[in-house]
Amino acid sequence: MNRVLTLAASAIALCAAPAAAQDFVITNATVVTGDGSEPIASGVVVVDDGRVVYTGPQAGAGAFDTATVYDVGGAWVTPGLVATVTNLGLSDVSAVSESNDIRPGSSPFNAALDVAPAINPSSQHILVHRAAGITRAATVTAPARSIFGGQGAIIDLGADGQPVTRARAFQMVAFGESGARLAGGSRVATYAAFANALYEAQAVAAGRWDAESAMLTRADAEALVPVVKGEQSLYMAVERAADIRSVLALKQSFPRLDLVLVGVSEGWLVAREIAAAGVPVIADGLDDLPGAFEELAATQSNIGRMAKAGVKVAINASAMENPRNLNQYAGNLVSLTRIPGADGLTWGQAFAAISSVPAEISGLKGRAGVLAPGAMGDVVVWDGDPLEVGSVPTRVFIDGVEQPLDSHQSRLRDRYRDLDESDLPKAYDW
Repeated sequence: MNRVLTLAASAIALCAAPAAAQDFVITNATVVTGDGSEPIASGVVVVDDGRVVYTGPQAGAGAFDTATVYDVGGAWVTPGLVATVTNLGLSDVSAVSESNDIRPGSSPFNAALDVAPAINPSSQHILVHRAAGITRAATVTAPARSIFGGQGAIIDLGADGQPVTRARAFQMVAFGESGARLAGGSRVATYAAFANALYEAQAVAAGRWDAESAMLTRADAEALVPVVKGEQSLYMAVERAADIRSVLALKQSFPRLDLVLVGVSEGWLVAREIAAAGVPVIADGLDDLPGAFEELAATQSNIGRMAKAGVKVAINASAMENPRNLNQYAGNLVSLTRIPGADGLTWGQAFAAISSVPAEISGLKGRAGVLAPGAMGDVVVWDGDPLEVGSVPTRVFIDGVEQPLDSHQSRLRDRYRDLDESDLPKAYDW
């Protein structure tokens, strides 16, 4: 009996073990490196032991020391897309509270919330977005009872059951109108709450914690220590130009803050100031209808104008109905360059805004979002131009391992797509 149990346990362990990275070469491809440059015609990508070792023209690739060669017949090949900011892996059915970990509205903690243990790699949202070419993402809970939303994680969307690339990678905080609501009904209260939280974090770091006078829990104050030390990025959700200026000014009081601006609908009005501060932006894709007073100056040219001013800009996945639309939004920014008076992005810039730029903001510079020597083997083969709305991936590799592209959605499609009109779904048989 013990032997049977041992064999069963061994079988389970083997099934759970991550697949080994593949050594492969993709030839005859239209290669996109992801660094902002234009595509390479008749290019080659070589992946060895899960890492990219060569990307470029066929002539420079040399001999292929591998048995696995994919001739893709001119198809587009890109690095995996990087989605930031998202809640991927935190819910199955958002309307079912038991399966939804996005907004911890009754928790006594805020900054101390660590999203990493709650991420479900089997979530259908992860499967669907993997099939859309997204291989890495930043995921975090939403601010609920405080301006602080908690500590986000960088994840991969692989099928190996080990999603977390980097836990506690950044802290999320809400400013502007949403922050004002959470802090007590006014922007004045937001800034006071924020400053007090960082002062309490500094007190903890210096060994001067006073539990009786503190407004934060000790766990929350301790979670903010890496923020005040500049060891953890601070993602600040802000929209209005005046609020952006005020947030940038916070570095005068807290010079070590590693700021990242999120949302930034009116960023174009203060683009030179953002660029001068060297603060990167994760901007909403194509805002042009003010959904709030803080977005009255929203324009589809926002990202293009900030990029023109020298701001490092990634496209914000959380502002979309679905992060898998990242490539569609990037393609629309390319189309804006053809409209008189509008400002968009070149093709290379637009693709970088959903690949290498969000990867760099996420602390993965040179490791994700690019096809360059030493980068993770996150490779996507497309059936057309990846910035065209109808294009879809035909192959996705993460860390050099080819991934399944099926999901609950695709299985439902396949189940019912070819039914005769006289057939009814099985649920109606009774």
